[in-house]
Amino acid sequence: MREEEKSQREIEKTQKEAEEEEERNEKALQKAKVEIEKAKGKELEQLTEKIKILEENLQKVRELKERAISRAQLTKSGHVYIISNIGSFGDTVYKIGMTRRLEPMDRIDELGDASVPFDFDIHGLIYSENAPELENLLQKKLESKRLNLVNRRAEFFNTTIDEVEAIVNELNLNIQLTKMAEAKEYRETLSLREVQSGVTQKTEEEIKEDAKFPETLI
Repeated sequence: MREEEKSQREIEKTQKEAEEEEERNEKALQKAKVEIEKAKGKELEQLTEKIKILEENLQKVRELKERAISRAQLTKSGHVYIISNIGSFGDTVYKIGMTRRLEPMDRIDELGDASVPFDFDIHGLIYSENAPELENLLQKKLESKRLNLVNRRAEFFNTTIDEVEAIVNELNLNIQLTKMAEAKEYRETLSLREVQSGVTQKTEEEIKEDAKFPETLI
């Protein structure tokens, strides 16, 4: 996150400096064009050369500004994800965040890598040209359900998937949410505990087969 913020600040600084330089060049060019109308001889030659240089500089500055704007827009694009981890947090806690990764699953896999005992399940993945804005909009709608009121980067909300779906529909987002969490390892773990406690006589393979869900969960 710090690296993304640093990158964004550098882009914004470059854009601002380019805009200021563009304005200075435009003013100098305008002044030179007024002066050249009255110039003669050597002064005319000098102003002609000056105008040529200013026009070249102006073109370069404008190209730099456009690159900065494009980079800023690219930086904002990304995916907003809606995920849960019922084995770790229960079935009424959802995390709503964003990633600028080209492969958003890489980020989600990281979240479930070592800090929690089970993998996260994806309920929705929304691409946006302005992912931070969309993320912020969704989170504001659920502000009263935020778990951690001190650390704003802890993006967990005590809500239901139906409530999240209602917000998605309200915002006219073109996405169908997956309502059920597969929670494969968690469900298998519960079944294995039943075997260990003697509640069931199923084999481990039977338990894994029972824990399978269809690829698309609605």
